[in-house]
Amino acid sequence: MTETRDIDALAKGGRTNIAGFVLRLAARIPFLFIAGRLYGPDLVGRFALAVVVVELAALVATLGLKRGLAQALSSSDQPHASVVWDALALAFILSIAASGVLIAFPEVMYANTQVTGLDRFLPCIIVAVAWSDVSLAALAYRHDVKAAVTARAVVEPWTISIAAWIFSFVTIKDGLVLSYVASMIAALIASMVPFLRSYGVPHGWSPRIGPLFALARANAPLAGADALEWGSRNVDRFILGVMFEPKVVGIYYMAQQVASLPQKLKTSFDPILGPVITKSLAVNDRAAIANQVRQVAFWIMAAQAGLALMGSIPAEAVMGVVGPQFVAGSAALGFLLTAEVLASTGAVCESALVYTARHRNLMISIVMLAVQIALSFALIGAMRAAGWPTTWQAAGPAVALMASVGLTSVIKAMLLGRILAAPVSPWRWPLLWAVSAAIMVGGLFTALPHRLEWIELLVGEPAIAATYLFVLWKWAFGPADRALFGKMPNAEEATLPNVGSPVR
Repeated sequence: MTETRDIDALAKGGRTNIAGFVLRLAARIPFLFIAGRLYGPDLVGRFALAVVVVELAALVATLGLKRGLAQALSSSDQPHASVVWDALALAFILSIAASGVLIAFPEVMYANTQVTGLDRFLPCIIVAVAWSDVSLAALAYRHDVKAAVTARAVVEPWTISIAAWIFSFVTIKDGLVLSYVASMIAALIASMVPFLRSYGVPHGWSPRIGPLFALARANAPLAGADALEWGSRNVDRFILGVMFEPKVVGIYYMAQQVASLPQKLKTSFDPILGPVITKSLAVNDRAAIANQVRQVAFWIMAAQAGLALMGSIPAEAVMGVVGPQFVAGSAALGFLLTAEVLASTGAVCESALVYTARHRNLMISIVMLAVQIALSFALIGAMRAAGWPTTWQAAGPAVALMASVGLTSVIKAMLLGRILAAPVSPWRWPLLWAVSAAIMVGGLFTALPHRLEWIELLVGEPAIAATYLFVLWKWAFGPADRALFGKMPNAEEATLPNVGSPVR
């Protein structure tokens, strides 16, 4: 009965956040269109390199608290408001330190380009990103996922889209950077308002140096795992910045942004998957954890595979929507979308491994990131030596990512399966049938003449999705899977009920 309630809670949390994913998708597409059409690949590439460094610094500044805060709250005998404000104080200190380093050495953010104008001061936004992440993690502990949906799926993407359009009339050079800053500030406000309503300002609280450092030490493996997972998805952009001109980076970045939309599906389950796993760990119910991981991994893999098919079969038409000059990123888009499907199992397994085998999980991530980096440079070098076009060379890091995350998923699933003494692989053969059927249908539309490309998008995309979902629903889904497609929560229902009472 408890296990059924947990799966139901996962389904409800997933529905709420998938609704947020759809909202994020609707808001992100205008930004890609505006950035591609109004700013062009050169400025987009320069912006992409700067943001990749800033987001890494913000991730390090949170010190794994996005996932570790729930455990800290569960095990502390201090008032929860004090624990959370200790975490915010720690994130603030690290954010200021990271900002200072990047302001002093802005060349780290702008490889191969000159630092001018407002470029140097972009790192000032790091504290906003870190505080937003920590406050949303605190709300997730109380099963309030509505705040995350509002901040990340509505406020942030719509702000950056609208701001990018407005700033294009004011300053093309700094427009993307300013729109990013505006979106992060808006997301911080949307995160802190519900946080203050829920936790408030603790009375008589002051930062405690000892607990702060203890929290930092305890979360170091989590921080490392977060940084390595993030690095595996962004180091390719940094490698391209070293090896190619900003225009190439800009084209790849657009493909990466389209491909990263399916990745948000995994984070859709993070706010509820972590608490459910820690609850099962507290009673040592390892079979329940395996079932939770297997179920969520299947949901994510199935959804990501459908999105990958819709994005990669008509890849040229999809990239052409962003701008004609971005069609060169079609090959990279296909590899990146496939990588998201292959990565889903490892990403969900990691949600349990960070609690059950955090150091081994960290070592696997370190080794596989090194493999990805080495393979990226090897592929670029080999294709360059063979005289392949630049567009194919630039797809090398995407191939390396696909190979490394696929192998990582296999290794982490095997490790978690041994720890839990139960299988965690989400694979079901009807997935292959659904993919094959969708490829055949999509192939009919991509065979149309180029002048009918609009049919490929307007008719072909729904046809691919309908074929894939029909086969999946008919032969792959069971009762637990169909629970995910229950009644979508309205605004009042978006806050999940408690999945058991957390340990105080």
